[in-house]
Parts: sequence; C-alpha cells; structure tokens
Amino acid sequence: MKICILGAGALGCAIGAALSEAGHETWLLNRGRAHVEAMNQHGLHVQDERGERRVAVKAATCAETVGVADLVVVLVKSFHTAEAIAGAASLIGPHTSVLSLQNGLGHEDILAEAVGRERVLAGKTYVGGVLLGPGSIRAGVAGKQTFIGELDGQLTPRLQAIADAFNGAGLATTASDNILGTLWDKLLVNVATGALSGITMLSYGQLYSEPLLESTAKAAVAEAISVARQAGIRLSLNSPEAAWTLAAEGLPASFRTSMLQSLEKGSITEIDFINGSVVRWGQRHGVATPVNATLVACIKGIERAMADHQKREHP
Repeated sequence: MKICILGAGALGCAIGAALSEAGHETWLLNRGRAHVEAMNQHGLHVQDERGERRVAVKAATCAETVGVADLVVVLVKSFHTAEAIAGAASLIGPHTSVLSLQNGLGHEDILAEAVGRERVLAGKTYVGGVLLGPGSIRAGVAGKQTFIGELDGQLTPRLQAIADAFNGAGLATTASDNILGTLWDKLLVNVATGALSGITMLSYGQLYSEPLLESTAKAAVAEAISVARQAGIRLSLNSPEAAWTLAAEGLPASFRTSMLQSLEKGSITEIDFINGSVVRWGQRHGVATPVNATLVACIKGIERAMADHQKREHP
C-alpha cells in the first residue's frame, strides 16, 4: 500500500516508521526542511521498545513530490487541517482514502468538505512519539491501541485492508463499527480537563484538589453527554464522574494537559476541536452548551491576549 503521512511530526514518524519497516511505500510529509533532509540523508533515527535503529523512509516537504497515495493519514495540528488538505490535492486519486488520527472531533467534516465524505475515515491512536531533533524520534508503539472506522459505522473491505496493513506493521489496530462513539468517549475526557487547566494554568494535582473546578468540569462533560445522546452517538462513558476519573487515570500530579502546554509555549490551542466541537454539535442538535461555550470564550481570550503581547514584543 502507498501511504502518505500528512503532518509527519513525532507521532506521524512513529507510525510511518512502523509501516515503512513492514514494506509499505510510506511517505512522511512535513514542512520542516531540516527534519525532512535529515530523514532523507540518514534515515529516521528511532528509539523504542526494541532499542535504537535507523529506518529508511521517504520524506518530502510538498505533496507534489509524493504523487497519488492509496491512503493519506492526517496528523497535522487540528487548526492546520483545512490548509494542509488544500495543499495535498496531488495525493488524492480516484481510490484514495483519507484517515484522520487527530485529537478531538470536527476534522472529519473539514476533510469531507475538501475531498468528499465517501473518502474519509476517522480514528484514534494511543501510539506515542517525541521529537528528539531533526530526523530523530522516541516512539511508543508496542501495546498501544489504534481504532479506525467508517463515519457511517460500516465494516467495509477498505477499512479491513487498512487495519490489516497497520496490524501487519505491529500497530495494534481495531476496525470499529462505532468510531464516532470512540472519538466521543475520548472527547469527554479532554472536555473534562483541557480547557480548565489551560485557563487556570494548573497541573493535574492542583486541578483535582479544587472542588469548584471539579464541579465545572463535570458540568461541561454533562453537556457533552447530552449532545452525544441527542445526536444518537453510542457512548461507553455515560456519566461526568466516569470521564473525570478516567482523565486522571495513571497520570502524575505534575501532568500538564496539551492545551496548557500549548499556551505555555505561546501557541494557539485545539479548543475548537474539543469544547468547540461540543458547542457546534449542540447547535446542530438543539442542545444548549453554556459551560462549554464559556470555556471556549475564555481560552480564545487568553489566545488573543497572547497574540497582542507577541505583536507588542515583535512589532
């Protein structure tokens, strides 16, 4: 299978390395020239459960170099989705499938608008990756689950073919008949803690010791559950308490959410695809979401203050 990873940062490289080693023609697409040149010259340096090695990969900075792919795996930051898929037109042929493994919810609609809903699959992966430098990653693949599915819940031959390719590469992958339910379960966990930790700048240990914040988090999750039920989504997490508890499971008190980390780096967040998704789906299905709308507004206000500060510092 010819596969292109659109947004080959740490996670994309971890998945791409596994697919390359399994014999698939795998292209790693990334705008960072130094990263791409390092991979093309020396291979991708991978540290993982099996030790250290260099994996021969194909890397490029623009889609035209790659040509038409059988499968495009989208792993760009949520807020770059529209721009990335618009720049990737040369990857899309008559039989190309497009699989989003991004955080949150809503990318599938952006991708569907760009390439047609019939091409789009959605997924969730627990594979991990850390970028150590240009062309070098630490990957966590062994025992990390990936779930993929058709948006309508059908178990199609193409879905099974992709799952087989991933499983053959050591990526433990399940073809799901309820991928939207899986994405919503994960979304509830992110809704519980992401925005609140970003607004308050608190680590998990601090967040989980504040009763007022706990009740706000559970109110946000309760709204999301109401929206999902109204939309006919089959959830595994059916109470705000379950999402709140699961969000902290196995994480240290010092843990900082990705939303908080983004703000600390001076970067915008993925709020539109987390709490923002709850608000959008709520509007679509006639469910009020005032808590989530407030959390979105607060994060947007922080992003605005940050942008204004950066303008003043670097006019």
